Amino acid sequence: MSTEFPAVTFLSGAGPESDPLPDVEVMVTYGKDINEYLSRLPKLRWIQVLRAGIDGIALTELKDRSIRLTTVQGIHGIPMSEHVFGMILQFSRRFLDFRANQVQKTWDRSIKVEEIYEKTLGVVGVGSIGREIAKRGKAFGMRTIGINSRGTPVEGVEKVLPLGGLPELLADSDYVVVTLPLTPETRRLFGEPEFRMMKPTAYFINVARGEVVDEGALARALQEKWISGAGLDVFECEPLPSSSSLWELNNVMITPHLAALSPRYVERAIGVFRQNLLAYLGGKDLANEVDLSKGY
Repeated sequence: MSTEFPAVTFLSGAGPESDPLPDVEVMVTYGKDINEYLSRLPKLRWIQVLRAGIDGIALTELKDRSIRLTTVQGIHGIPMSEHVFGMILQFSRRFLDFRANQVQKTWDRSIKVEEIYEKTLGVVGVGSIGREIAKRGKAFGMRTIGINSRGTPVEGVEKVLPLGGLPELLADSDYVVVTLPLTPETRRLFGEPEFRMMKPTAYFINVARGEVVDEGALARALQEKWISGAGLDVFECEPLPSSSSLWELNNVMITPHLAALSPRYVERAIGVFRQNLLAYLGGKDLANEVDLSKGY
């Protein structure tokens, strides 16, 4: 990239404990140490994080210092939608049960399997990731409904509701998939009342942030069969403690926060940064810029 941008000096390997970097104007990072760097970067004007989430970043300080923040939102849709449908197909076709029988050399045709054709897919958060999930739902012949902040129509989603329409989505959906950003408004959005609104035959899938769910209420919902099952890639505390009752439940599928992982992740993330660097140098709008007042 230094060849493509000869006027830009690229630095790498500077840790948060290093000497001040008075001339650094742009930072590219995965985002975990941003707050530790800020006091050492007096001329910082733009931060490109190589992830979609911005939880844990000191947004108030960035706003006070007029530091712009961009993400790589949009690159996660393909791997995350595939991950979600891996979970959905496991729940409907019971592949893990058949695998367990295979290990035991058991031929059992009594296991009940389902179709997802004409089932209702509810996507809570039809942003870039949610749209990819809805697109794959349509390919499987599912009915798709979604939620965004204002109920703004989304191509490929049959019905879009504002956040206040969550009870309607929960009551109608056979599969509820959560892809919301974590904000004060969405923290613990899903608790006992919401799980009780769902069909007892429905499945809950969370690939957003663990903090959007009251994990205790979810565990009760699964234990007491308020809902049929859950696919969980994110948790309130990560790694998920061995003491969590979720590990023991046979109607839960747990993956260790890797739904977005892909061998093409870095390629796509650097591609976003490259386009944004061109825009920054040219005084144009940056893609995926965060509204620091709203937190997304």
